[in-house]
Amino acid sequence: MVTPASTTGRDAARILLPAAQGRFGRLARVWADGGYTGHLVDWSDTQLGVVLDIVRRSDDTRGFEVLPRRWVVERSFAWCLRSRRLVRDYERRTDTSEAVILCSMTMLMSRRLAVQHQQRLAPAATGAA
Repeated sequence: MVTPASTTGRDAARILLPAAQGRFGRLARVWADGGYTGHLVDWSDTQLGVVLDIVRRSDDTRGFEVLPRRWVVERSFAWCLRSRRLVRDYERRTDTSEAVILCSMTMLMSRRLAVQHQQRLAPAATGAA
């Protein structure tokens, strides 16, 4: 979901979480960073039955620290940024941004599926020769 820059993450989560739960019925746990602490954690549990786990940095850590599950988000951003159009924020409308992200992820997944399909066909082709 793409929102205007004026929308906070917590406000967007109150829209996104019910929509995600409706689409993915087995959704039971969501990882979020420290910006989502507060009433959203209680709201998601009581209203949706979804556990919102906050991934926190310890207070005594200095410098870079690998946080559990945070790499999933960073990896996804990196995949999107492989599309030239997403490297810069050229879009003025949020629906256009969503469409470009959907196109980027569709290309990524179709490439992966094509490679998997070729790998399944390759042993059969070599065994028949």
